Amino acid sequence: MASQPSSSSVASSATSHIASSAGNQHQSALVIVTLLFFMWGLLTSLNDVLIPHLKAVYTLSYVQAMLVQFCFFGAYFIVSWPAGALIKRIGYQSGAVTGLVIAAVGCALFYPAATSGYGVFLLAFFVLASGITILQVAANPYVTVLGDAKTASSRLTLTQAFNSLGTTIAPALGGLLILSGTVLTAAQFDALPEVEKLAHRAKEAAAVQGPYLALAAALLVLAVLFALARLPKIVHQDEVQAASTTATGKDDSVFSHRHLVLGAIGIFLYVGGEVSIGSFLINFLGEAKIANLSAADAAHYVSYYWGGAMIGRFIGFVVMRKVSPGKALAFNAACSIVLILLAIFGTGAAAMWALIAVGLCNSIMFPTIFSMALKDLGRHTGQGSGVLCMAIVGGAIVPFVQGYFADQIGLQWSFFVPAVCYIFILFFGLKYAGMYDKSAY
Repeated sequence: MASQPSSSSVASSATSHIASSAGNQHQSALVIVTLLFFMWGLLTSLNDVLIPHLKAVYTLSYVQAMLVQFCFFGAYFIVSWPAGALIKRIGYQSGAVTGLVIAAVGCALFYPAATSGYGVFLLAFFVLASGITILQVAANPYVTVLGDAKTASSRLTLTQAFNSLGTTIAPALGGLLILSGTVLTAAQFDALPEVEKLAHRAKEAAAVQGPYLALAAALLVLAVLFALARLPKIVHQDEVQAASTTATGKDDSVFSHRHLVLGAIGIFLYVGGEVSIGSFLINFLGEAKIANLSAADAAHYVSYYWGGAMIGRFIGFVVMRKVSPGKALAFNAACSIVLILLAIFGTGAAAMWALIAVGLCNSIMFPTIFSMALKDLGRHTGQGSGVLCMAIVGGAIVPFVQGYFADQIGLQWSFFVPAVCYIFILFFGLKYAGMYDKSAY
């Protein structure tokens, strides 16, 4: 995705223990959990293919097309708290199975949506994202407990890499399976007789049915595997304190930590900027003065955008062992701003590759902002993690805002919206550049 919440942030507010110690069982369980990371990366990134497809099928404005991301990422905000309560009640393993089943139902809803209209598609996106949200809350902690605590970081890197692999494969796969049909311009579509318009719209809408039914089946298979797997039991022990007081004896709240509040804004804007660029990239590459690519051909380049994030994570892992997270974050944000400005004011291949290269800069941003925002929260770490997860709703709001400006001032100029998002991230990185050297707040 778009990027997902860090497993370490979820586990930091709890004490975990393992009910089974068999190494082979842990390896099998890790394979299943890694598949989950891959699947939700694939499902999230497929939105970038479906947005231009549905925009063409239903002759939508950019604002109307961005309702896809609004419904999808809006689920993070609405479902996160209920998901936490559900997991607490039924347990992590049952919660993951529930999330997979709900996500499968969301995928299956794409079949009737193809014959029912855009509104049912939006419902399907919301249901699908609700399942993914529950799945994330349930599955993330397993990565830290499936093996030796000393190698938890390597396991996190592995699962995150497979998440990025999913986001990289999805656009190319979606372009092949969904965008390979006949594409008509708005003028060509309007010139068709009414009967042919209906037939063309039905044919193009039906292109999503087969792929999403296959995804529904895959999710159900994973649900069965997860239900049958002998996974470690994670016990969440609530922190018990007689009173919520600081060292000075005064009451405090999670929102009294300024770096957390600014970090939540950073997560909101980062996810929004990343998702917004991915959502408009196919249409941007289709512009005559940029690359004039068909939707199917442009979809392959969206894979490069998300693939850059995968490569950048491994580069960042090495670099940030010597460079402070804040400075690395500020550098990447500054590079993103420059690249977006090149895409706004440029033309041809230079503008195309500039926007695609933002994906490489995005790589370290989510985990870096997340960890910086949670630093030294102590007993508020759990609450802070919840606040940051809810901030992912930026993926619903920012693309919607850019869609409005794309309709008003043109698609290329509308990319100033994600540029503004990265300006705040630059500020956040610079403000807390010395966070790990001294108390910066």
